[in-house]
Amino acid sequence: MTATLTLSDIWHPASLTDYKVHFARWNGETHPLHVLARSMNEWRQWQEWHPHRDDFNRPYIFSLAQVPEQNDVWMFGGIWAVTGKGIRADGRPHYQVQLTDELSGAVARLNLHRTHKQRGTRLNLENHYADFIITEVLARRYSGRAFPGYHSVNLDFHELEGLVRNDSPDWATALSHVKGVYLVTDTCTQRRYVGSAYGEWGIWSRWKTYIQLGHGGNSEMVELLRDHDLGYCRRNFKFALLEHMDSRTDDNVVIQRESYWKQVLDSRNLITGMNAN
Repeated sequence: MTATLTLSDIWHPASLTDYKVHFARWNGETHPLHVLARSMNEWRQWQEWHPHRDDFNRPYIFSLAQVPEQNDVWMFGGIWAVTGKGIRADGRPHYQVQLTDELSGAVARLNLHRTHKQRGTRLNLENHYADFIITEVLARRYSGRAFPGYHSVNLDFHELEGLVRNDSPDWATALSHVKGVYLVTDTCTQRRYVGSAYGEWGIWSRWKTYIQLGHGGNSEMVELLRDHDLGYCRRNFKFALLEHMDSRTDDNVVIQRESYWKQVLDSRNLITGMNAN
């Protein structure tokens, strides 16, 4: 029988009372794990946020990102030194933090189990340290979930952005060499856009343009983003692969299937759709 490996087996801080633990959860818009996978700069901002109380009132933050659909599993996001406080442009205070070298090799690789039902997310580490169980150590840094297969591609903009920025090998390989038809849904308005990738464009390259621009050149989306920024896309856009085809498939076949899906999903409807033709 394999003995349980705990955080205390691999990490022995000199003083637990120097640390706060940050249980970062979904904030209603973004899963913290997607932020950690996408950008350490953005993840740093999650540690800098200053609530009404002075929660990060100790020298260090032991940061964790909740793993979606596994509420009791947390990915390690580094140990951050609290170096001071500043004032944002809107007049609110924020913490000034810096990533330390402590456990740096485990950042975005170490998964820990800890049941945490409390509302509080910034707590004293000594009350939780002994209960962290190591569930997984990834071979390489987490860059997003594994490719689920062509028939199960359904992800939000946040997640796709992390996969694209990290050029996630399994996703890039699977989607770079196929043509196909896809769906973009604006979950704020429930309007739908059916698009396709053919010619020299693989699905992967096509979707990368959305991450860069927020739209794929579609006139309705371009118009939408005149009044919104990329943050709107991150909050509201979802991507699904409707149909994939071999790269040798004639482009006219892809175009015909795109037209079929536009009809099925009524995406040319001015109210429910974003397809201009």
